[in-house]
Amino acid sequence: MSIPPPDNDRLAELDEHFSFGLTPAELAEFAPAVAGTLGAPERVEQLYAASAPAPPERDWSEPADNPFGAWYVTTSIEGAAGGPLAGRTVAVKDNVAVAGVPMMNGSRTVEGFVPSRDATVVTRLLEAGATITGKAVCEDLCFSGGSFTSWPGPVRNPWDTARNAGGSSSGSAALVTSGAVDLALGGDQGGSVRMPSAFCGGVGHKPTHGLVPYTGAFPIEQTIDHLGPMTRTVADAAAMLDVLAGVDGYDPRQPTHLDRVDHLAALTGDVTGMRVGVLSEGFGLDGAEPGVDDAVRSAIDTLREAGAIVEEVSIPWHADAMAVWNVIATEGAAFQMVDGNAYGMNSWGLYDPELIAHYAANRITHGAELSKTVKLVGLSGRYTFEVGGGKYYAMARNLAYELRRAYDDALSTHDVLVMPTVPYTARPLPDPDAPLEMYLSTALSMLANCAPFDVSGHPACTVPAGLVNGLPTGLMIVGGRFADATVLTVADAYEKSVGGFPTPPA
Repeated sequence: MSIPPPDNDRLAELDEHFSFGLTPAELAEFAPAVAGTLGAPERVEQLYAASAPAPPERDWSEPADNPFGAWYVTTSIEGAAGGPLAGRTVAVKDNVAVAGVPMMNGSRTVEGFVPSRDATVVTRLLEAGATITGKAVCEDLCFSGGSFTSWPGPVRNPWDTARNAGGSSSGSAALVTSGAVDLALGGDQGGSVRMPSAFCGGVGHKPTHGLVPYTGAFPIEQTIDHLGPMTRTVADAAAMLDVLAGVDGYDPRQPTHLDRVDHLAALTGDVTGMRVGVLSEGFGLDGAEPGVDDAVRSAIDTLREAGAIVEEVSIPWHADAMAVWNVIATEGAAFQMVDGNAYGMNSWGLYDPELIAHYAANRITHGAELSKTVKLVGLSGRYTFEVGGGKYYAMARNLAYELRRAYDDALSTHDVLVMPTVPYTARPLPDPDAPLEMYLSTALSMLANCAPFDVSGHPACTVPAGLVNGLPTGLMIVGGRFADATVLTVADAYEKSVGGFPTPPA
């Protein structure tokens, strides 16, 4: 497509944006030079079109049975005839591309987009024999820990349909814990695999940052983007992680090499002599519901009875970790997810030009319909960027190394750290016209223990820690970076010790 050269008024607007101080005469002098640069993007578009794939023909349909509002669309895409996940059904969070199947990312700004390429994780699931049975609803652009910002409606908790399912991987949690699918794929930037798993009574594993390729998923902020398994058992999470993990060569979040680890084989069920640190700053959080901390401490006692060495650990940095995450997740996401139309620039990676163009246009026409959580990101993140020129983000990224070292120091003498996943059980779904304070509290107030490990990159798994007033809550287990097998070993030993996890009432 030919790019029209900017006229004098547009050049003046660009000059004002950059404060270049060009006079009208100087702008007129620049006009032909600017026009002369436009041949390169036009040629790039021609070259890209020569090799860009077209979406495959894949059948999909509106969900016929959707009691929790958790399905976006349903499919039946069969994988290889054999493999470690042969015959297992999978729901894919709708921020992850399944070629030929609509993708909405919970948002009117993405509605109508059909990807041309499968995400790397989708390819790996199909190669492992899984059958993808649909796309799971997620929060609007995945920026909420509730389950009520998704378009067109909320996802409901299988334990109590008047309550939220957690977010942003809300549909994935509801579908897997209700038994609608065997396995589900989730994404996690502030706890979005773990929090809905805890609220719905499932297992959710956020892998070490970079262990699972993010290629083909809608980004929020590159330094905190994660994808991971959501299941009913720890063994299923380990089997799924074995399939998902590994370098794909396209994701700049990943190291250039990863040793192959058999996470499923690591599940010995034995934690005898393992050192478990109980993170004192992870208890008594603001807004904590009576009974949740007690349920988690009871779960920790189960690990002690199974032979683990359990002791209290203090990491003062944990209390300040949310300030670091908040800057990265507002200023960083405003720069990448909003102004940068999801992908931003300045890094290697496999981009999705069609998604970028679709979202860039719809973000303007449907901006008023974005969730209040996304609007908060845009307003706050853009403002602090303008005030500081990016210095607050730079400070937060530098402090992330200190936060990581604080956890690493504790993990140098302990195999894992444990704490509540969320401070309370699932809340009632708010009214659409709820006051902003209630809206934001229901969407964001449960992040304090989960979000820090998106910044630090450590693996973290939540498992059900029993019921509090008839609703699930979670025990979170955190390990050293790329020690996902250790985390899953402890989680599996706990599951075996309690004889399995409860399921929602029929």
